[in-house]
Amino acid sequence: MEIVKIPLTIERGDSKELWGRMEYNENLIVEQAESISELEQKMKNLLWEFEEVEPNTVQFEYQFDISALFQKFDFLKISNVAEHAGMNPGLLRQYVSGAKNPSVDQAKKIENALHELASELQKAIIIA
Repeated sequence: MEIVKIPLTIERGDSKELWGRMEYNENLIVEQAESISELEQKMKNLLWEFEEVEPNTVQFEYQFDISALFQKFDFLKISNVAEHAGMNPGLLRQYVSGAKNPSVDQAKKIENALHELASELQKAIIIA
């Protein structure tokens, strides 16, 4: 069974619902849900319904807007991520709330900071 990797873009709507979109065979598929797991299941169902892609063969590659990212990874502290990105925490809070949208450069700074933090975590060793 071959795994099908599909980019899934996830954005948070005005009333905090999540919207997902993906392209498959040049078809745009869009759905909304309350959680990422629910959204993932709905998207797999739509892929089966329209494209006859077996749900258990689908692996999504997530792409998040800033609001959805901090909803998914709610353990992240906005002020700490902002510090690592070299930006004002208040500005990052505005991005997360949807009051403002980051430029491409600002989004890249945030993404790089998150990747740097993840790299640091991967090197962590816990002793007992």
